[in-house]
Amino acid sequence: MSADALGRWVPERPEDVAAVFVKANFPWWIAGGYAIELAVGRELRAHGDLDVLVLRRDQAYLRDLLPGWDLYVADPPGQGELRPWLPEEALQPPLHDIWCRRTPEAPWSMQLMLDETEGIQWVSRRNPEIRLPIDQLGRTSETGIPYLAPEVQLFYKAKATRDKDETDFEAVLPLLDAPARAWLADAIKVLSPGHPWIRRLLPVSRT
Repeated sequence: MSADALGRWVPERPEDVAAVFVKANFPWWIAGGYAIELAVGRELRAHGDLDVLVLRRDQAYLRDLLPGWDLYVADPPGQGELRPWLPEEALQPPLHDIWCRRTPEAPWSMQLMLDETEGIQWVSRRNPEIRLPIDQLGRTSETGIPYLAPEVQLFYKAKATRDKDETDFEAVLPLLDAPARAWLADAIKVLSPGHPWIRRLLPVSRT
């Protein structure tokens, strides 16, 4: 979606989001490029927005956490159209993308992404074959900020890689252990068997 068409963005910082979510009684994770930076422990590039991943099952708690915020849902997703997220409205798939600003006059500052679950499993909204135990979905930074596990974030970035995604991949690849590399390679193979990242992730014997 075009920020020019839908309004100006001035993204929150991860520490600002952590202050907003300090009373959350549900799991949440910084996502997107900021998640990669929290994993590597340094800034890599400028950011046009800030993403936060929340499980769809917890959306009512999420609404309660953001009183006074101006919340809009992308409906339909990815088509450049927003509408208000109505009070008491339970968003159903495929709706998953929520734009947030502190007041109607403020710039957009946070993008919430709703993801699916089945029992104790996180389930990718792109393909239900791709799963992970919820307790393995995130990490915590040295300053206590939850962020999406880098292998999961790279899975999202692998769909249509841009220069910034390649930058993030190169930065975090040395930090991925063997199980994380294997999970990411297998997940990418489900959607894009010929993706160039797969050979970077696995020994020749598995590619």
